[in-house]
Amino acid sequence: MASITIRNLDNQVKTRLKMRAIENDRSMAEEVRVILRNAVAGEDPIHDNLIEFTRECFAEVGPFELELPPREPMRDPPDFS
Repeated sequence: MASITIRNLDNQVKTRLKMRAIENDRSMAEEVRVILRNAVAGEDPIHDNLIEFTRECFAEVGPFELELPPREPMRDPPDFS
């Protein structure tokens, strides 16, 4: 396998990379390999968090509130006797 050295990397970039690696439960080196593999392959990043992915997709729509229907009393459980 080949290896590379990246010089003059901004501290902010390194910090964000480290945080991203922690969130994905990977080492920084593995996180960089995943990022480079996806970038070269032209793939979108994998979204592990469905809620965050949905928020990103609908961010342009803006915040909105849904009206919840009123709650009704619970039904009695069925009698299997």
